Amino acid sequence: MPVPLAIPEVPEELSARVPAEGRGAGRDDVRLLVSRGTRVSHHTFRELPGLLRAGDVLVVNTSATLPAAVDGRTGPEPGGERVVVHFSTRGDDGRWAVELRTPRTAGAGPGPGTTSPRDGGPAGMAVRLPGGERVVLEEPLDPAGSRLWWARIPYGDVPGLLRRHGRPIRYGYTERDQPLSAYQTVFARPSPDGAGSAEMPSAGRPFTGALLAEVVARGVRIAPLVLHTGVASAEAHEPPYPERFAVPEETARLVNGAAAAGGRIIAVGTTAVRALESAAGEDGVVRPAEGWTELVVTPRRGVRVVDGLLTGLHEPAASHLLMLEAVAGRDALVQAYTAAVRRGYLWHEFGDVHLILPRTP
Repeated sequence: MPVPLAIPEVPEELSARVPAEGRGAGRDDVRLLVSRGTRVSHHTFRELPGLLRAGDVLVVNTSATLPAAVDGRTGPEPGGERVVVHFSTRGDDGRWAVELRTPRTAGAGPGPGTTSPRDGGPAGMAVRLPGGERVVLEEPLDPAGSRLWWARIPYGDVPGLLRRHGRPIRYGYTERDQPLSAYQTVFARPSPDGAGSAEMPSAGRPFTGALLAEVVARGVRIAPLVLHTGVASAEAHEPPYPERFAVPEETARLVNGAAAAGGRIIAVGTTAVRALESAAGEDGVVRPAEGWTELVVTPRRGVRVVDGLLTGLHEPAASHLLMLEAVAGRDALVQAYTAAVRRGYLWHEFGDVHLILPRTP
């Protein structure tokens, strides 16, 4: 078992409850914590272009966020237990991995309008959805757990169902529902097969078109890939489940060429790290790849390609911290998170961001 990081607990008031726009600011007005080894500096996100250099490559995830939460009821009509179905991941066989959640109501504790964990199952249980659709649970993804289940949707048009009746997934630390546009990044591109991310690849959220143009004008290249994020457990902090990804040939060529020329490969988000490292051989060469990845990047495994990482701020128990430690090092991560709590940085998908750069400039 890894030794836990000695980082402070995050006070509840440091949760970003609404997007920056809801706080009277722009997306690129969020704060930017920069780590170079154990050296920490403080910036706004608008300063990012000046922290990059010609020859660097930003690897970005173009997966679009789905309106993946849909209200439903179990049992026979007209009653039944109220549940919220989170559509997590589209399988190769047409099934979807789903999570059932219990809706919170006003007076039921923090986050009315959000949900709390609920075990799935049993196998064969049907959940009635709006418009006459239903989802039938078949088997758990993990035989040792019961949170996520493979489910069959008899009529099969999940993208249409989500467009008509879905909304973005949100958790109890947020204040209210936000439009789907608040969960899309400037990099997001719809998938032809209707797949997408159950939860926003949020490290890319602070980018605007104007800031991205400034980054490119400085000689920084943008390398796109896709990783469709599944439902994370905000409560259990489980390691990530297998996720679908694709690293195209042009991105592999761009990353390999930049690395050979001394450029820095900087991933925008932990999802970009997972996809890119899944396509990298032990020789550090990235090859075109697509399919499912089960890779979990840890300090023991290390990183083969990524030199830096732009990411959100993660709770002390989150499994993502193992990846951050693999990129930054333990002492650097402790120093950064201690400074972030002391300076009042905001956490979660609508919060501030952290740029991890190599120790040498």
